[in-house]
Amino acid sequence: MVLKLIAVPAMASLLRAAAPGLFSWRGYCSRGSQGELSKGFVESLKAIVGSPHVSTAAAVREHHGQDESIHRCQPPDAVVWPQNVDQVSRLAALCYGQGVPIIPFGTGTGVEGGVCAVQGGVCINLTHMDRITELNTEDFSVVVEPGVTRKALNAHLRNSGLWFTVDPGADASICGMVATGASGTNSVRYGTIRDNVVNLEVVLPDGRLLHTAGQGRYFRKSAAGYNLTGLFVGSEGTLGLITSATLRLHPVPEATVAATCAFPSVQAAVDSTVQILQAAVPVARIEFLDDVTMDACNRHSKLSCAVAPTLFLEFHGSEQALAEQVQHTEAITQQNGASHFSWAKESEERNQLWAARHNAWYALLALSPGCKGYATDVCVPISRLPEILVQTKEELKTSGLKGGIVGHVGDGNFHCILMVNPDDEEEHHRVRAFTKKLGRQALALHGTCTGEHGIGLGKRQLLQEEIGAVGMETMRQLKVMLDPRNLMNPGKVL
Repeated sequence: MVLKLIAVPAMASLLRAAAPGLFSWRGYCSRGSQGELSKGFVESLKAIVGSPHVSTAAAVREHHGQDESIHRCQPPDAVVWPQNVDQVSRLAALCYGQGVPIIPFGTGTGVEGGVCAVQGGVCINLTHMDRITELNTEDFSVVVEPGVTRKALNAHLRNSGLWFTVDPGADASICGMVATGASGTNSVRYGTIRDNVVNLEVVLPDGRLLHTAGQGRYFRKSAAGYNLTGLFVGSEGTLGLITSATLRLHPVPEATVAATCAFPSVQAAVDSTVQILQAAVPVARIEFLDDVTMDACNRHSKLSCAVAPTLFLEFHGSEQALAEQVQHTEAITQQNGASHFSWAKESEERNQLWAARHNAWYALLALSPGCKGYATDVCVPISRLPEILVQTKEELKTSGLKGGIVGHVGDGNFHCILMVNPDDEEEHHRVRAFTKKLGRQALALHGTCTGEHGIGLGKRQLLQEEIGAVGMETMRQLKVMLDPRNLMNPGKVL
């Protein structure tokens, strides 16, 4: 179906009408006097997906009203599990017609409150749509439904000679990764999710179906019109429901080797990162873990690494190419005082290292029982990475907050994972102040307030500072064009 455009005068009128209430809390016509969806509306949901696939139970709603962040739980009024795109389209049309907010839900592993139902409404859980519908090995592409997770996809690809490279720490759903603009440890070589999405099937807020690059198409590049695919990548569920994604795959490398090395300081570790990249070593992964995180990973994942600022590295290629890359990298790191250099060539050893890296969040949580985790991330130009990482480490020490630093430093992106007492409002305030200051430091260094976590609830002010008034107004116009009733995940991003 082709998406209709609204004429400019009509759009201007629409903006004037919608703007005053675009971000306000409001009720909707199907709510009863107790703040619940009317019985008739719930029966309409059941008529579309079947009674077993609709729930208004408090425990189910609360599970769907929060993610891994410290943002308070704000549950939806109902949760539905569609089985196919036709049901998603009918659900969207029903909600749109009744003015009921829609919150897309994948695995709930986000960290910026993106699934909180700030205005109530219907949570559409897409995990039952979990088929891999098409694999084109000769063209290096695959088509997946939204409930397919990254681990399930790579398990399916195991004997194909191909793999999907985007790997955020959690086993997130693919279309959830698309919606949040996910990244991961492989992005320095293979790119982020944005670089690996070819086409999307999207149910728009009113139920219409859009194929962002044309139905069934999976070309390598195009100069045909606006980049609609890119518009929905990172949209955080505010423009539509992603019901299918066509992804770019990569050949499995002939050989792989991983390594860890410890450094006397954060500065030395990050200087090594910059120098490795400047030397054009085709590193596949280069991750930074500070001393606090390494201590946590040693305890949680049964490693025996030095408790010091550490780099995790991985190289892909032929045996001959790997030998040269390893030699060059080892020389650079030794010039910066690296020690405890350890190479892992066997898959079991490599998997243990990367499992420990991916579980750093849970490792740090284990150091502070009873605390909640709060993760924030920024991304800066590579040349400014040593400056901001050293500064952040010092400020974390002096802040009195508990936490560690990890990062995909190969592309200038790093995370602070902070442990927060959920009952200590003063500590919450210090965490918010710390993260806002970090975001502004990244902006001052010509970076971004988030490299991969997204805006969600917590970084809307920083987004405005990053892209400016004209950028925000352009985003609002796009939102109004596609979602004039502000029903798609309201309260997020804008």
